[in-house]
Amino acid sequence: MFQRISADIDAEKDRLSDLDGAIGDADHGITMSLGFAAVTTALGGLDPQATPPADLFKAAASAFLDAVGASTGPLYATAFRRAAQAMKLHETLSVAAQAEIVEAMTMGIRERGKGQRGDKTMLDAWIPAAEAATEARERGADAATMWARIVEAAEAGAKATRSMVAARGRAARLGERSLGHVDPGAASTVIILRAMRDTLAA
Repeated sequence: MFQRISADIDAEKDRLSDLDGAIGDADHGITMSLGFAAVTTALGGLDPQATPPADLFKAAASAFLDAVGASTGPLYATAFRRAAQAMKLHETLSVAAQAEIVEAMTMGIRERGKGQRGDKTMLDAWIPAAEAATEARERGADAATMWARIVEAAEAGAKATRSMVAARGRAARLGERSLGHVDPGAASTVIILRAMRDTLAA
């Protein structure tokens, strides 16, 4: 899963940096690419068949934070730590466990960033995704159905940031000038969730 995320982020890093250039420092794609490359390198030294999911997420948190010093680093490190905590109760990645990963990552980002929906941040994609995961889990949906709903919700949330004025992050300095631009963090969230879907939905 992390290898797929890394490859997909790397393929889109120029687009993400272009989005960031409109409202930020134009480095979001590079930052995310470096972070997930570090994660895959760190996890490459572990046996995925013998390592519990919780330990994989813990290793991912440390690797991402070490590689990324910007604000994104602590956000995703916290997200992966929350996922690790959630996975302590699961030995396998069941559909319910997969839903909990999305919920826990979202909770971690919210806690660390102190943000909410409508701030024009990655949470505008993560929060709808988590809500879709919760609803699908409660309805007993299969993995394919659940991930389709998660990704659809994240895509709609990211698209909605175009009509928002940034309330957090560097983009907030632009005020009304941030209107008309998709938030790069929300855009990268969609890439991450699509990669998770492509790995886990089967």
